[in-house]
Amino acid sequence: MKLYQDQVFDEERTLYGAEDVNVVSCRFDGPADGESALKESRDIQVSDSFFNLRYPFWHDHNLQISHSEMTDLCRAALWYSRNIHIRDSKLHGIKALRECDDVVIEGSDIISSEFGWSVRSIAMRDTTVCSEYFMMRSEHLTFDHVKLNGKYSFQYITDSVFTNCEFDTKDAFWHARNVLVKNSVIKGEYLAWYSENVTFENCTIIGTQPLCYCKGLKLINCRMIDTDLAFEKSEVNASITTVVDSIKNPKSGVITVPDIKEMIMDDPAAKGQICIESVAISA
Repeated sequence: MKLYQDQVFDEERTLYGAEDVNVVSCRFDGPADGESALKESRDIQVSDSFFNLRYPFWHDHNLQISHSEMTDLCRAALWYSRNIHIRDSKLHGIKALRECDDVVIEGSDIISSEFGWSVRSIAMRDTTVCSEYFMMRSEHLTFDHVKLNGKYSFQYITDSVFTNCEFDTKDAFWHARNVLVKNSVIKGEYLAWYSENVTFENCTIIGTQPLCYCKGLKLINCRMIDTDLAFEKSEVNASITTVVDSIKNPKSGVITVPDIKEMIMDDPAAKGQICIESVAISA
């Protein structure tokens, strides 16, 4: 393995097509302002390095990055790459990860709008994220202990599992399919509209008008706080442990709650049942 250590690179495609290299304590920065430093490379290890230039890791295979920083000027850092492991690093450039396969991110800090579009098979844990349109159209996500702040997350995702997470996010999980969220807190408006086969288990859901126009929706032992006009036109089976502000016209299924402040059943097509302390109420 060829070693590059304590060097500064700023030329265009400075390590283009590199194979079997170890990059240690290097800086990709400088007046030449070159792009695509490690494009079309494979079997790359990067540690304790600094990236301030655009598109460093495109079309790469077998990439390990640790204790490194990609600044806000490091735009679109990882695209069209596969078998990536990132740990204890900062990804702070816009569109930092896209169209990649088999990704692990752990112990890292992400500040990146439009992060993670069309990614296949990504595991993320012990990581904080600030992003808009986070992970759109991606599949096979496995997240554990991830904290997210930002609007429009997880739209159009499929076949994913989230555990022990905290999401402060508006319009999350729209059109999501085959998703399980466990032991997590989800705060934000208009949660999971138009989703299909999404399950929330032991979760806390906070915010107005959640879970409308859903198919195959399940809530298991969940808390709902400040959730008004919930479940409109949804196919839902839910067990809720807190008082719900209001439920509106569930399409079908059974919703069990300890109490409800307002029930709106003014659509003749709404056939869902609401059970309050063992008393079933239906249209």
